[in-house]
Amino acid sequence: MDSERLIVALDVPTFKEAENLVDMLKPLGVTFKVGLELFFSEGPRVVEMIHSRGGKVFLDCKFHDIPNTVAGAARAASRMGVFMFNIHVSGGIEMMKAGLEAAREEALKTGTAVPKILGVTVLTSINQGILKDEIGIKENLEQKVLDWAGLARLAGLDGVIASPKEIRSIREQFGPDFLIVTPGVRPRFASSDDQKRVMTPEEAVLRGADYIVVGRPITRAEDPVKAAVEVIKEMQGGV
Repeated sequence: MDSERLIVALDVPTFKEAENLVDMLKPLGVTFKVGLELFFSEGPRVVEMIHSRGGKVFLDCKFHDIPNTVAGAARAASRMGVFMFNIHVSGGIEMMKAGLEAAREEALKTGTAVPKILGVTVLTSINQGILKDEIGIKENLEQKVLDWAGLARLAGLDGVIASPKEIRSIREQFGPDFLIVTPGVRPRFASSDDQKRVMTPEEAVLRGADYIVVGRPITRAEDPVKAAVEVIKEMQGGV
């Protein structure tokens, strides 16, 4: 279903706000992203709530630590039964492999499905100037995303998180089976907020995104269901 390819970011601070949004949007068949604010405010019970309503969860906590610590976090994510979680590629191949192997082992032990594991490349709030002047990476931004996507693939991850601007290059280099999850997507009716590298849902799908992530244009809309339906329609225009 096209609607499953829309990941709604539940970037809200309370369980009740998240619950209300899930109750409104779950009938559309969308996937839900639980990020740092909500997860650290309310904990795993948010994931359990979404699962209890038949929803799928992308746990967006961007693991980045020594391999042993990331392995432990990956086991916990796998035990929760999340559909997808992510790891920072900049932590290196050993760290990514540790997370992947731990998640697979835990899924086998608990009889749950193995989560999709995605590598975080360059955050969508970062542009070329920030990458060079603040972070100290002189490389062209798109090339750095491709380099890190290559490391994620080498580590055995299922795909990457990347901005809409890099979708086409990643798809051309790594083929149709490498998942691309794309934040920084803003429907025609919304502003770009703090995202630097943005694109519409239709453009993102046309370029080859498997999933798109949309938060505030839906969750802060006067009518979140109507906004989500509009995003799905825009996505379908790109299929």
